[in-house]
Amino acid sequence: MSFYPGLDRCPVCHGVWLDARYDYEAVARIWQNGIPGREYSLWRYLELLPVLDGERINSMGEGYTPLVRAGKIQHRLGHPSIFIKDERQSPTSSFKDRQAAVATTAMIQADIRECVLASTGNAAAAYAAYCARADVKLWIFLTSMVPAAKMREAALYGAEVVKVAGTYDQAKKVAADFAAHKGIHFDKGAKAIPGKESMKTVAFEIAEELARQLGHGEKWQAPDWYIQAVSGGIGPIGVQKGFEELYQMGLIDRVPKIGVIQVAGCSPMVRAFAAHKPTADPVVPETRITVLSTGDPGLGYKLLYQANQTYGGYMLSVTDDEAFDAMRSLAKTEGYSVEPATAVAFAGLDQLISQGIISPDETVVVNCSGHTFPVEKHIMDEENLLDVQLSQSREAAASVHVDGLGAALKRLDEQVTTIVVIDDNPMDSRLIRRLLQAKKPYRVFEANTAVEGLKLIRERLPDLVVSDLTMPEMDGFALLQELKQDPLTANIPVIIVSAKDLTIEDERRLAGQTSSIWLKGSFSTNDLVEHVVNTISGAEPVQISEPDERTKTKELIVPSQATAIDSGSTTSETKKVVLIEDNPVDAKLITRILQMKLPISIIPVSDGQNAIKVIKEEKPQLIALDLNIPDKSGFQILQELKKDKELDNTPVIVITSRNLTALEKERLISNDVRSVWQKGELDREQLIAHVESELQF
Repeated sequence: MSFYPGLDRCPVCHGVWLDARYDYEAVARIWQNGIPGREYSLWRYLELLPVLDGERINSMGEGYTPLVRAGKIQHRLGHPSIFIKDERQSPTSSFKDRQAAVATTAMIQADIRECVLASTGNAAAAYAAYCARADVKLWIFLTSMVPAAKMREAALYGAEVVKVAGTYDQAKKVAADFAAHKGIHFDKGAKAIPGKESMKTVAFEIAEELARQLGHGEKWQAPDWYIQAVSGGIGPIGVQKGFEELYQMGLIDRVPKIGVIQVAGCSPMVRAFAAHKPTADPVVPETRITVLSTGDPGLGYKLLYQANQTYGGYMLSVTDDEAFDAMRSLAKTEGYSVEPATAVAFAGLDQLISQGIISPDETVVVNCSGHTFPVEKHIMDEENLLDVQLSQSREAAASVHVDGLGAALKRLDEQVTTIVVIDDNPMDSRLIRRLLQAKKPYRVFEANTAVEGLKLIRERLPDLVVSDLTMPEMDGFALLQELKQDPLTANIPVIIVSAKDLTIEDERRLAGQTSSIWLKGSFSTNDLVEHVVNTISGAEPVQISEPDERTKTKELIVPSQATAIDSGSTTSETKKVVLIEDNPVDAKLITRILQMKLPISIIPVSDGQNAIKVIKEEKPQLIALDLNIPDKSGFQILQELKKDKELDNTPVIVITSRNLTALEKERLISNDVRSVWQKGELDREQLIAHVESELQF
């Protein structure tokens, strides 16, 4: 059958392990004298890549990485011919850039705009970068054992990162089911044509460069051994096929032996190979080198085992500590800074030579598969990551219980739901965000101008937009027009929440452009939240009830009440609360929440230096304290209050976004803090009731 971009299974037998075939006779005629004059990237081998349109490729200059003789390793091991294929020089510093380049090119040519990927680490960064360049929305499923720096790197490129508390094989299962549930393309890695075909280019480059360096007059030359650290096996599977194709075309005289190196804590291939078994039993990974944590290699092992039986080769494992030692040695001798997964291959090289498996006269190439640079936490923090909890027991390694998976997917479905709220009043946008997140674990992003909101919508492609109409620079009408003109955003539902009195002309302009229109001050916030939930889920709309006095928006406060609780004036009965909060938006929001129901005066203080002074002057009946104050921590302020006999009996509540440790909670209890409130989970009614109780109204 003919290949077309997006082909992911055989239409006859429905098998998912696919293999591409080409007109090798025609290619041999083109390549027999080398291919000079072409660009130095993997795309120089276009005749043997699954690309229908050579003009529409997604490239960042990947491929044609250096092949360097490892002089000091040769001297240390007493072996004269060892080369390093330095894949660290790829755009995201790993060999997975090849896979991402060819896979995203296939997506572009198949008009696939959204993709789901499960990864142990390096493919995540590669796909995130290339999908960003190709305007493909990417969902990445990683295990919670993947280093946070790798997760942040993927999130930095704009990918949606889902962290699964389970094994990689479980994460892959969740990812596949998520893709099926959402109707999104799922990248099948080595099973799919683009993934395996991309890795052939490593073999082509080695054969070209080795011929040039060894100077035997050939245009192509194969090494005797190719060595790589292996997780699922896509690298050596593809490289082996590349050498097989060169051999089939008569360009090289042999197919190299493959040296498969695994980490001892996750070595299903090595165990099966040692037992002379053609299939590998799944294992539960127990290694710190999470990039190599595929517990169930499936058909990947069968293909490598068959290659070993045909061409020779070997499989062995090394411990984590042996890999770390090799990593340090490689840096100190050859000057190569590599990640632990790469060092596994070099630790395996030592054993293959010391055990005499590799002969002294054989040429060896080791894949220096990657070196990722950490993304600092202050650039992309863990708020960009989504969590899915699954069992990590041995019994659950090979399969995921249906009930648990279903529940996890349901939670994930809510977690990945994205809403953009646009309002030029930060207090209103923040209030809407917190109301929504109190109901469901949605991801809600705020923008305080329409221009900023439009940019955010184009980046995030949310499930829903909630927008005001009256905003500076660009109003809500212009925003709607921009959204409807862009095919990527035209179908995103928009809910209008505005204080603007709509004219007949306004209503005409909004007709057919929005899901609903809500006039601030004339609805219950509970109804709005339920409407948002139903709009996203596709359920029937809720019946709008009369506004509940306890859940009105701020415009519903009657003037007489607003005057009575104005923070600028107090009466003999007005009680005082000193609010120590450095974030002005949070300070205004807390003030608004409390003053909506209670006749109190709020005295805001934004720094720790003046906090004690203001408390002494105002003599408040209550102190509301944030713990993260720049010039003096909340704990220091509590200690100073404790030492002052006049202030010691003033009740204190803490309102913070800080995740408290057990020790910090103990410190708060010892300082007689009455209650602790998390900003992200703030229940307004309970807070109001608690403050009312403390102030003894």
